[in-house]
Amino acid sequence: MTRRAGIVHLGVGAFARAHLAWYTAHIDGEPWGITAFTGRSPAVAEALTAQDCRYTLVTRAADGDAAEVVDTLVAAHPGTDDAAWRHVVASPDTTILTLTVTEAGYRDDSDVPSRLVDGLAARRAVDGGRIALVSLDNLTHNGAVLHDAVLSAVSDPALLAWIDEHVTFPSSMVDRITPATTADDVARLAELPGALDGDRVPVVTEPFAEWVLEDAFDGIDRPAWESAGVRVVDDVTPYEQRKLWLLNGAHSLLAYLGLQLGHETVASAMDDPVCRTAVELLWDEAALELPLPDAEVADARAALVDRFANPRIRHTLRQIAVGGSQKLPVRVVDVVRRRLARDPSAEVGTGAATLIAAWWLHVTGQPDLVDDPGAPGPDSSLHDVLAVIAPDLDTTPVVAAVTAAADGIRSAAAAVRAPSDEGVHA
Repeated sequence: MTRRAGIVHLGVGAFARAHLAWYTAHIDGEPWGITAFTGRSPAVAEALTAQDCRYTLVTRAADGDAAEVVDTLVAAHPGTDDAAWRHVVASPDTTILTLTVTEAGYRDDSDVPSRLVDGLAARRAVDGGRIALVSLDNLTHNGAVLHDAVLSAVSDPALLAWIDEHVTFPSSMVDRITPATTADDVARLAELPGALDGDRVPVVTEPFAEWVLEDAFDGIDRPAWESAGVRVVDDVTPYEQRKLWLLNGAHSLLAYLGLQLGHETVASAMDDPVCRTAVELLWDEAALELPLPDAEVADARAALVDRFANPRIRHTLRQIAVGGSQKLPVRVVDVVRRRLARDPSAEVGTGAATLIAAWWLHVTGQPDLVDDPGAPGPDSSLHDVLAVIAPDLDTTPVVAAVTAAADGIRSAAAAVRAPSDEGVHA
């Protein structure tokens, strides 16, 4: 199949190949191709090039694996190949530039914005035409974040004016759990029908996939992604909130509460009635603040139950627990603030109180598991915790609710440990 090499992607890794490349492979109409660049390491680019940029996508459901060969990538380059980068971004055939560079890629000390500006300068020099830059990173309003990062790296006023006229920055919300591929995953490919023979870089992912994309292309040519299930909307904000408050909020709750109760994975924690009840309460509270139809929220919750319960997607709680000081303000505090603004007489919800309490117990009682420079220390009081994530919520009712939730978690954890203490006599 001949593909139009109209997309350039920076930061090609497992998620991009399970999401962007997979969606692009399933569109109707003209087939589009992706020229991929790694972050810096050449390893993935070299491995993909050695197998004609084809790879196996393993969809791991609870009842087994299914494999398909994805052939959307038309070339793979190391991120250090600046000449190839400038050439491809400048090409008039390229109309879409996507990236997955993690949150760190948008910070002031990152070289990503300058690399983007370098490519855009080359495009302007050859009059390459309009182009859309699409972030696929898990950032709220990622289009605006990308826009600001790019403009902050521009020093030439003429280039700045050209970008303003020729470049759009659509926001997007993306979702597909993609755990790291293991050596065992690679070894088992040989027995999986549909897999690429000798594949060195397969990708493992869950059956669920979602992409909500802002309709901000202003006539710029793009793949017919909606034919593959992408939702193209005027405003992605409600869908960002749905993901943050339902999926991400529940992930944080399962991580901190689950670790207190001895669990290692999302599936294990979700199978615990204590954790499951707390998640449902958190979702009940978030649902009241979501600007989406009740039926859509209910469908999203049902899908999350299935996803979280998949025991074959090993999503570790320790991985999710990283960086709570940055995550909790947008995953749960925002919900609490909206709840209290809507109804000043309302109390903080039990689900939200449990999440905040679980994080407090995590940072104070499990310091060896904490990977979070912004977290308070192991001797922190609840007031110290609230000072980090929500100083305005350090009120008597909130403190009382979180303290009560912490007592409940301690009791549940003690009940888990109790059987191992039976038969031990003084």
